[in-house]
Amino acid sequence: MTMQNLTIKLKLTYRYKLLAILLFLMTIYFFAVGLKQDLAIYWLVGISTGFTLQRSRLCFASGFRDIFLMRQGHTMKGILVGLGISIIGFSVIMSTIYPVPNGISIPNDAHILPVGLATITGGLLFGIGMVLAGGCVSGSLYRMGEGYLTSWVTIVGVTIGTFLLNQTWNWWWDLSINTDPLIWLPNHFGYGTTILISLTLIFIFYLLIIKIESSTPRFNIPIIKSSDNEIQNSNFLQSLYPIYKKIFKDGWSPIIGATTLGFINILLFIKFAPLGVVGEISRWGSYAGNIIGYPIPPLKGLSDLSGCSLEEMVQGAFYAHNSFFLNTGIIIGSFSGAVIANEFKLRISRSKMRYAQSLIGGVIMGYGAGLAIGCTIGAFFSAIPSLALSGWLFAISLLIGSYIGSKIITKLM
Repeated sequence: MTMQNLTIKLKLTYRYKLLAILLFLMTIYFFAVGLKQDLAIYWLVGISTGFTLQRSRLCFASGFRDIFLMRQGHTMKGILVGLGISIIGFSVIMSTIYPVPNGISIPNDAHILPVGLATITGGLLFGIGMVLAGGCVSGSLYRMGEGYLTSWVTIVGVTIGTFLLNQTWNWWWDLSINTDPLIWLPNHFGYGTTILISLTLIFIFYLLIIKIESSTPRFNIPIIKSSDNEIQNSNFLQSLYPIYKKIFKDGWSPIIGATTLGFINILLFIKFAPLGVVGEISRWGSYAGNIIGYPIPPLKGLSDLSGCSLEEMVQGAFYAHNSFFLNTGIIIGSFSGAVIANEFKLRISRSKMRYAQSLIGGVIMGYGAGLAIGCTIGAFFSAIPSLALSGWLFAISLLIGSYIGSKIITKLM
């Protein structure tokens, strides 16, 4: 390509891409000044989260699944780094509230969830469901913005699953949750020891993944590098292209994506509570149940629990909730990132089995997320940094569930 043709191509690229970015920023501004402050913040957080997930292709389902199916931990290593950063940030926030843990009190807004049968069962079901569906809840939300029809089906399944869980919640409450303890580790070990143990466990898991990867044959694939050096220093606009390309065009690594997500989670926790997306989807299921004549019964104990519970979101206009703007923002942020990078495409699978897997996996995943009071975002990526034992219990259950789901997927192939 000649320098003249390259310059013309760049000018056209900048014209349309910068227009897309401008419209994206105008949308953010419109909602930020037109909404209540809390809703505007959650809208901005949702868009940032969706953009981050889309650019980094960060899906917790692939992080767990790929360890078993492909013996590859590229995504999981990024997630572990993000967890480490979040642990430090969350600890700073919580230590300002409880400088010296008294052995009794816990940070109310942190994701400190019950430790018991419900969390184990929820994690197992969620792990199986997300592998069958091909994505976790947050992963399905951002893929909705990329044009994956199967991800829309998955979220329908998740909505059904949370509805079914709400219908049976009181049974689980009486069976287990009512007596399951909320274990905040600093109350038992203090901040320093808890942080050290948490970071050590993350480091050990990181090394285990490296060991698993080292036992897998590697293939040398030639990497074709772009000729950015051809356009640098031509003029000011063209000199900005490599920066623009790295942010909006090139894919981010899982480490960059998970690190960014960790900082977003820390910033949100400073003013509100950690990230969580399942509570809102549970609310969608409750609204649908009311419409078809199956309202949810009064749910026991939810007012005393943190995480992605339903209680605080039952009343009011359908859209006038923080989590509504968070979830829809994730979809819009992903859509914006995909459009700017020329990656948006309406993807319609021809396989009926794929839609069945998405729906069934979504139902299983939704039921498990409701039971565990969170998904891979709320009960894992937000609970472990909250220094809650439930986060580790959910993670182990997820790992086992992902293994079972991988075996099922292998049989279906």
